Amino acid sequence: MVHDSRDPAVFGRQRETELLTAALVQAEDGASGSTVLLRGEAGVGKSTLLAWVEGAARGRGFTVLRATGAEAETDLAFGALHQAFRSLLHRSETLSAHQREALESALGVRSGTPSGFAVGAAALALLEEAVRTAPVLLLLDDLHWIDSSSATVFGFLHRRCAELPVVIVGASRPDGPAAQTWSAEAVEVPALPATDAARLLGSCHPGLAAPARDRILAEAAGNPLALVELPRQLAAAQQRGAAPLPERLPLGRKLERMFADRLGTVTPEVGRFLLLGALATGPDFSSGGWLRAVADDHVPEILERIEADGLARLDPAGQLVFRHPLVRTAVVATASDSARRDAHRALSAALAPDDPRRLVHEAAAALMPDEDLADRLQEAGRDLARRGGDAEGSLLLERAAVLSPSSCDRVRRLTWAAVMSARGGQLRHTAALVEELKTTTVPPDVSPLFAYAVVYADQSHHVDFESSAALLPAALDALTAPGADTFGGLVEQAYFKLLLAATYTDDPWAWRALERHREHVSEAGRLCLRAWTDPGPDAAATLHAVAEGMTEEQEAGAAWLLLWTASALDCPEDDLWQRFTGLHGYANQGSVAKAKCHQDFLLGHWEQAAVCLREAEIADELGYRTNALMFRQYYAHFLAGRGDEAALHDIEQAIRPTAARARMRYVLDRLTHLRGLAALAHGRHEEAYAHFCELTPPGRLPGGPPWHHALVLDLVTAAVHTGRHDEARAHLAAGRAARSADISDRHAFLFAAATALAADDDEADAAYRAAYAVPGAERWVFDLARLRLAHGSWLRRRHRPGAREPLRAAHHVFRRLQADPWALRCEEELRAAGDPVAAPAGAPAAEPAGLTGHELRIARLAATGLTNKEIGRRLQLSPRTVAAHLYKIFPKLGITTRAALAHALAQAFDGVPENGPQSALDSA
Repeated sequence: MVHDSRDPAVFGRQRETELLTAALVQAEDGASGSTVLLRGEAGVGKSTLLAWVEGAARGRGFTVLRATGAEAETDLAFGALHQAFRSLLHRSETLSAHQREALESALGVRSGTPSGFAVGAAALALLEEAVRTAPVLLLLDDLHWIDSSSATVFGFLHRRCAELPVVIVGASRPDGPAAQTWSAEAVEVPALPATDAARLLGSCHPGLAAPARDRILAEAAGNPLALVELPRQLAAAQQRGAAPLPERLPLGRKLERMFADRLGTVTPEVGRFLLLGALATGPDFSSGGWLRAVADDHVPEILERIEADGLARLDPAGQLVFRHPLVRTAVVATASDSARRDAHRALSAALAPDDPRRLVHEAAAALMPDEDLADRLQEAGRDLARRGGDAEGSLLLERAAVLSPSSCDRVRRLTWAAVMSARGGQLRHTAALVEELKTTTVPPDVSPLFAYAVVYADQSHHVDFESSAALLPAALDALTAPGADTFGGLVEQAYFKLLLAATYTDDPWAWRALERHREHVSEAGRLCLRAWTDPGPDAAATLHAVAEGMTEEQEAGAAWLLLWTASALDCPEDDLWQRFTGLHGYANQGSVAKAKCHQDFLLGHWEQAAVCLREAEIADELGYRTNALMFRQYYAHFLAGRGDEAALHDIEQAIRPTAARARMRYVLDRLTHLRGLAALAHGRHEEAYAHFCELTPPGRLPGGPPWHHALVLDLVTAAVHTGRHDEARAHLAAGRAARSADISDRHAFLFAAATALAADDDEADAAYRAAYAVPGAERWVFDLARLRLAHGSWLRRRHRPGAREPLRAAHHVFRRLQADPWALRCEEELRAAGDPVAAPAGAPAAEPAGLTGHELRIARLAATGLTNKEIGRRLQLSPRTVAAHLYKIFPKLGITTRAALAHALAQAFDGVPENGPQSALDSA
């Protein structure tokens, strides 16, 4: 086994891994031994490199000995030597009596006080015996804490092992004394370059939102341990961008120990100096301006002491440069609250009255209410929001609220903070602020703001739409009254929230208010209303024109409107949703993810189905419960298309109660449709017809969302298969009168396909070919495969030539989509046409014991020994989802333990792949 230096654990360490590999190869070839000393700051990755070389050595057949120094054991004589050599003690009988006595005395096996030289000679003799069977790797971690007795022996071995196939690899901090007398030149292990640091962070914490990622990268400054540990100290909502990042990143125990060790011994005057330097950030304190706040005559002596201790230094620009950014963090974190306030107060006094940084330090130092300071904070927060910094502005408004002497002003500012937090996508924080505001009396002049904040929390967090119809119409009336304060564009956002509620619940009061205010919103707002009520023939073209004409700033505010419009029209355009990828905050990213899930279903990217569940879990974590429900509903589309009725039932049980309580007719109707689609997959056309008629009776297209028009293919399919040809034609006539085909490209294809299914025999073949010729027909992969199945069946049953070609094409697609019931129907038709039904190249083998393709893939990976976390990383699932799948897999295979998986799969197949996890994934 050869370890790959591209392993994420050793990102950016090619030089070090190549050096270590060369040392192993040299010893493996029997040429000679060598010593490698790795030296670097705490947390820089020395131990990770030791773990890497240990794995590489074991893969090459080395005997590995290991010792780790501990600060608490530096006075324990020969403690580290005992760690390293205890596994070789069974060989001590080959030593001379004198050597054995010295070694066993040193290791505490017998009493005695041996000399270091005698112990070193005995250890060397034991190594000479050990290398007779295999080369040896001796790993010495934290050399700076290894007891001096052991260090003396290891130094002796370093000097004497050059002729033996022994590799010694040690790791020490830069100031570690233990290895200073060794002749080996130290290999400096630096901080990771920015690119490698970003790769490591992305590998360990792939779900970090951009603000959290950038902050972590800046503060970790390439330290691998900090890159791994810092994100773990953030709440899930902070990691995903749904809650504000703290002013100071919490270090966690590991980092606190690592960076705060030296701070415990500094004097009070040095501690205050360090704290002032740590808080004096930004250009306003350049040229040493912050030193005015020190007010100490002993600055030169303090600086000399700090530099001697290696904590920080004063750069030519007058800034205090810390040894590592996290030393700065540790300085602030370990200071008391009163010390921090005093430092902020001193720094604010050192700045000019009109300096913008002075406001920040004044706010941090304040304890008592201060209206002047609160008013200035409010203006600064509003200014940040106007420039797109809603989340940051919210924090300033909250601080202003705390400092407000008047309770009314406090509520006003807290209401603004709630709205900014909502705009910034920080839902849990918004919900908490709203609950606090509900216990107060909200002044009438900010009631529209309060209404928006309440609705935002209710819709997204509580899955409750009652407040939308109760509060938003009046809020829109107030916002659009002559001379009214629009609160920086709140009209458009309130309008979209009301439109969302109307779409989900079909509340007539909401629809009326939307119509009443349609002229008060932008073209994007009016188009979204039109798309969900009466799209007309040019809605899709208008959508593209509106999107193309927007500036980047306008896009950020209209992303929700445009994506929801595209969803209504079934316009899954890459260039539309991709334009919004990267917009800050989960609120926008959640909308993008929903659009992507909808697109993946429509375009046949069904291998991405599991992403819906992953996104649902992320939304649940962040408190976006309506998003979580919608992601599960999108997943239900894939299950219905595949005919997986058991899994569809489970999803429905998970979301129907919540949707029913919230009167989400949109979701409930969709679930009814998906039941019908699953019934179609299994050929239960009568049942499917009943479901579809609940939504859109034949011959009558109800007003409302255009997706009712998209049911035309499903309803006509069920009607034709149950002998209801007149009803099928009546529904097509209604669609023709309503110009259903003009809504979008997909609607055009679905209408043409339905027309072909209902056509008379003398017109059918031409109608099928006309449907194939609809522009973009090949994009609708699943629907096109259904059309080909219907066409091939029609040709075969009428003994016409050419049936096999569409049937084979449909069969290949259904197999790729894992739509097994549809694939089986293709196979039946192909066999009836005399085709041997060879599985398409690359198609999955038949699944055992009723396993779905997804379950089979998980089972095979688990059988190779991968953990749930490792499987989840490969398949983009959470460990919890993998566990849920395995819970269903075990009874299907008739087993109760993970260990029995390989045998069960071997019985069902010719055998489980033997070449490891990747080959198992490939074969699945």
